[in-house]
Amino acid sequence: MTAQRFNEHRDLLTGVAYRILGSAADAEDVVQEAWLRWSEIDSAEIDNTRAYLVRVTTNLSIDRLRKVRSLRETYVGPWLPEPIITAPDVAEQAELADSVELALLVVLETLSPLERAVFVLREAFGFSHAEIAEMIGRGEPAVRQLARRARDHVRERRPRFDVDRARRREVTERFIGAATGGDLDGLMQMLAAEVTLVGDGGGKARAPLRILEGSRNVAAFLSAIATEDGIIRFLQSIGAPLTADIDMEITDVNGGPGVVLSAEGRVITVISLVISDGLIETVYLVANPDKIARLSGPPAADGA
Repeated sequence: MTAQRFNEHRDLLTGVAYRILGSAADAEDVVQEAWLRWSEIDSAEIDNTRAYLVRVTTNLSIDRLRKVRSLRETYVGPWLPEPIITAPDVAEQAELADSVELALLVVLETLSPLERAVFVLREAFGFSHAEIAEMIGRGEPAVRQLARRARDHVRERRPRFDVDRARRREVTERFIGAATGGDLDGLMQMLAAEVTLVGDGGGKARAPLRILEGSRNVAAFLSAIATEDGIIRFLQSIGAPLTADIDMEITDVNGGPGVVLSAEGRVITVISLVISDGLIETVYLVANPDKIARLSGPPAADGA
């Protein structure tokens, strides 16, 4: 009965932890720790299981985020959230899909751990200010202030993107065709003039160590890695067989169309595009094997 009550809320807890931490691996660790704490108490004395477990998970996530942020200061190159493959039914739930967009998770990295937790609980999961206050041990007026500050911060920095999924997919398909076909001119036409490319290789895979800016620089980089020599160098950087066949497909990444490159069934790169008014404004490229190895498994559960 104890396990059953916990598992009824596991997807929710995983979703909360992932949005606060930006890492599926860390989220799983937090949920496992929440389970250990739950299994050590007399759960019969807990009236509201959902509220209790979200409170425990939220506070564990805040503590972990404070610790991992210090480690990210020495990270090699730009740090991006760990991408997740989302099931189509999750992508169709607009609020859940929007709250795991890589572009949003990147902005959430600029919030304090407490602001981020309040934002996630309020904006993604709809908890009231009073409920959040009880969860994080703060007064309701303080929570309202945190929520307002976080919301304003996100609103100012969150990039605008096309909400039409069919249009985003169509642009993504053309992006793949131009990049892999060596069509530099075609690629340039798809990129906004001030487009940026953020690559996360973590020092373990081929990716720019600095953010690339401008359509010419971004197009040149994408064209270079899409060539046969570029692919070989990339395979070398991650230790994959040089004879591996590269598969490329469009799938749901963090609630929107994304590009997943695989070699012999092993995911080696994930690309997510921020598209606005039909043009690509940001390219997120995650190649750190520690962040994408898990993507070779099944799609994330609904809660994430």
